[in-house]
Amino acid sequence: MKQAGAAMGLIRFAVYPASLVNDWPEVHAGYLTGADGRIFSTRIEIVDNIIECRRSSSESVKFHVAWPVPGYGRIVIPTASLPEREEPYLLAVELARGKIVQVRNQSSQWELAGLQIPEEFRGPNRAAHQSFSRAAASQSQPELASQLAEEAIRHACEAAEILTRSYGAQALAGRLQRFGSLPVSIGCELDGDVPTPEGTVHFNNVFHSATVAIPWTTIEAVEGEYNWDATDRRVEWCEQQKLMIRGGPLIDLGPGGLPPWLALWEQDVFNLQSFVCDFVETAIARYFGRIHTWEVCTRMNTGGALTLSEESRLTLTARVFDVARQVDEDAHLIVRVDQPWGDYQSRGSHGLSPIQMVDALIRSGVGLSGVNLEVAIGYRPHGSAQRDLLECSRLIDTWTNLDIPIFVTLVCPSSSEPDELALPDIQVNPRTWPTPGNEKIQARWIESMLDLLVAKQRVAGVLLPHLSDGQSHRFPHAGLLNRDETPKEIVERLISHQINQRLKS
Repeated sequence: MKQAGAAMGLIRFAVYPASLVNDWPEVHAGYLTGADGRIFSTRIEIVDNIIECRRSSSESVKFHVAWPVPGYGRIVIPTASLPEREEPYLLAVELARGKIVQVRNQSSQWELAGLQIPEEFRGPNRAAHQSFSRAAASQSQPELASQLAEEAIRHACEAAEILTRSYGAQALAGRLQRFGSLPVSIGCELDGDVPTPEGTVHFNNVFHSATVAIPWTTIEAVEGEYNWDATDRRVEWCEQQKLMIRGGPLIDLGPGGLPPWLALWEQDVFNLQSFVCDFVETAIARYFGRIHTWEVCTRMNTGGALTLSEESRLTLTARVFDVARQVDEDAHLIVRVDQPWGDYQSRGSHGLSPIQMVDALIRSGVGLSGVNLEVAIGYRPHGSAQRDLLECSRLIDTWTNLDIPIFVTLVCPSSSEPDELALPDIQVNPRTWPTPGNEKIQARWIESMLDLLVAKQRVAGVLLPHLSDGQSHRFPHAGLLNRDETPKEIVERLISHQINQRLKS
């Protein structure tokens, strides 16, 4: 029962030291979730050192917010499930409680499934519990309690990383024992010109597949006038390198993803569908027999193209899949999902979560062959806040419930400097990591994610967004080569990674 005096739909958190809120823009991207994981439309206000979170429901909620953790940067941490009350909760204490509960529950689940809990996990896990016990008992002294809670959070994050890395190693060993090899491909997207001779060498040393961009905005910049030259060159280059080829995305429903001339038809649903389907049919027919896997649509879940509503995007995507299947009934058809944690729902303009959108597509019977999760960390506004390995593992496990192959596109910047060759509406968030983005951080994150992903039974492929920062690209500094074509640190790590070694053997 709601306590007397508490405002409906309001839950409050106190932050200590109070100075923390003065330089904490990430708090405004925090959000509330219910017991079933759904994200509420969340309005956040800060009054002095009190964070006020409002939503339309009064049920118990978890608050998710990017919290600065020494050695980790700013990572999203959830509180435990909390009921409304008049008195503000101490945020650091509740975040420590939430992270410890998450680690405890996950370790229990994995242990029941046969995981051998590593001995080095026990030290930081015990330290987290000890610091939290002291923090919980000291809440009458909020400054001290918050300081102890921050220690608990740091220890819990260390325990979570040890646990997840051990899970990845043991699960991978089981996967290798079952299959004898890794049924996972590693690939890269090709946009713009084909790689230079030097870039070709680096590409072939790292990748086994390529996604050939099919940018409608440049192929048909003028209605009815097609220019396939650049796409033809990319396909021919892939064939010469004997790479597995995937085409797409054919349709981009994000901001600026559709040709500007289509704006004339955005209120005419039938004609809009006709134009979109004509392009999809033309593209697949042109490369019939050469491209067997298509990423049909991207950013269906977040939207932003024209003024298409969520329902219109879902209907249009289903129609596009039908057309693609008619042109090539044997093709593998994939949809890409950006911001797969669904944080954007907190802004109140999306009714369905990312997984609900894809589930609706599956239920429509379009013959979906897989989903590509775009995990872009360290970017704003079209990216996701940083999560630790445990949260990333939980994300893949959630999508595994759809029972379709999962592909993951990993995007991470190697620098926080301006990148004039990237899209102007996407910027690097230098506050994501313990230090401003650099090659070492990029390499460490991608390698850690790759170690985790290849251990997951449903993951069929891992992709990187582009090869070289020397060509026009979407995400700043996300390539494997610098603008001068010199390799970044991640290249050598990928060459020596076990997935590459096994695919080469």
